Amino acid sequence: MTMAVTAGRTGRTAISPRAAVLAYLAVAGVVFLLMMLLGLTMRLAQAQWIDVPPNFFYVVMTMHGAGMVGIAGLSSAAVMWHFVRRHDPVSTAVFLTNLVFFLIGAVLILGAGFIGGFGAAWTFLFPLPAHSGGLWSVNAAASYLIGLIFIGVGFLLLHLDIARGILSKYHGLGAALGVKQAFGLAPAEAGPPPAVTASTMALIANILGIVVGAAVLVISLVNLYVPSFTFNTLAAKNLIYYFGHTFINVTIYMAVIAVYEILPVYSHRKWKTNWAFYLAWVLSTVFVLTVYTHHLLMDFAMPTWTLVAGQVISWLSGLPVLLVTAFGTLTVVYRSGLRWNPAAALVFLGVAGWAIGVIPAIADGTIAVNSVMHNTQWVPGHFHTYLLLGMVAMVLGFMTYLTNPQPRYGFAWLGYWLYLVGGVIFVIAFLLAGAASVPRRYAVHVAQWLPYDRIGSIGAALAIAGVLILVVRFFVGMRTAVLAEDPIG
Repeated sequence: MTMAVTAGRTGRTAISPRAAVLAYLAVAGVVFLLMMLLGLTMRLAQAQWIDVPPNFFYVVMTMHGAGMVGIAGLSSAAVMWHFVRRHDPVSTAVFLTNLVFFLIGAVLILGAGFIGGFGAAWTFLFPLPAHSGGLWSVNAAASYLIGLIFIGVGFLLLHLDIARGILSKYHGLGAALGVKQAFGLAPAEAGPPPAVTASTMALIANILGIVVGAAVLVISLVNLYVPSFTFNTLAAKNLIYYFGHTFINVTIYMAVIAVYEILPVYSHRKWKTNWAFYLAWVLSTVFVLTVYTHHLLMDFAMPTWTLVAGQVISWLSGLPVLLVTAFGTLTVVYRSGLRWNPAAALVFLGVAGWAIGVIPAIADGTIAVNSVMHNTQWVPGHFHTYLLLGMVAMVLGFMTYLTNPQPRYGFAWLGYWLYLVGGVIFVIAFLLAGAASVPRRYAVHVAQWLPYDRIGSIGAALAIAGVLILVVRFFVGMRTAVLAEDPIG
């Protein structure tokens, strides 16, 4: 790819901010496809259309989970950084440092899995990494954990730099979040732009989550080489899910900035903010940091009040920002005269996928339902709905928006429809299987479960074909996109 450079006073050259964003998205496009192929491999194995040894199945499952969580964070961070830099000073060098740390971490993680055989799932629940039953070595587990630490450090640096830029202008995270506007203490018109508010929420949540995650990763790493060093397993699980759930949840809140910024370009309507918009983001900041306990509803040793809180917050967590975003999306689009193109259609689909995916998520976050459904394919059904058809759709829309602002889309529409139809078939197969009590994380399926696996495999293949078209189209458009201007206004 051609990288644009800017010359400094010293004569040195540096990658331009736009080229840096495109580099992020180029990595994201390739990794998304590779991780989707790993997901398809698992579905084909469960469908008994290919033969995958169970031990290797769990390696694939671990790499798919870790890879998708990581690349979801990287791609949505590109969306956030691209738009927040319009309003606040941020460092391109730090942005690129995060990419380098991500790539180092990814190599360590892939090596742990495909060379070392690590297959303890992306959640690395303590003390499982140290108890492999001979399936992987201590060094393989350490490589995986160190890889996660590298990725976490990169994201921590990125969020701290964005915090620096925001504080230099707004002199407080509360002001950047719109707290005064949320509670009627200042006019909404004087509030921060949506990109700044969303970025503030993301950095608050992720900085806290990453620090907690680093602590439990170090604990697990020490335990690998000093088995006598132990830690309460339930406490470790709390720390892991506080980190992991917060990180993957925040990817949606970073990616949704694409909706706020891209749809107004094509509808020629400004995204309007008001007290409800800011209140939604304030509430979601609190919820995203406390909702993780719904992953522990089946851990009966947990204090009862935490499980009750997990259920209630699960019902509320995604609604504030989702409601104001869904309503704002409809008002921006309705009777605007918008001429639909794949970029607009993808970010619009992202809002729809997010909204629909929240419904089965809320159901699973209910204790009575969770006790029956949590260990079934209902769970991958709901999170694939709002990630595959939600967050990923927003990122693909952003990629399409950057690489072809003109109304020449060609095969992009074909990619969109293959992705949409395939994605819908894929997630419905998961949800129907969950309703039929098909368990998740099983390498081998019995005959009664095969129809769901085979329908899901077909849907996955169609969705991957669609993403492949959109990603190839992105790479074709990168040469001119590096120097292009954003289609603003």
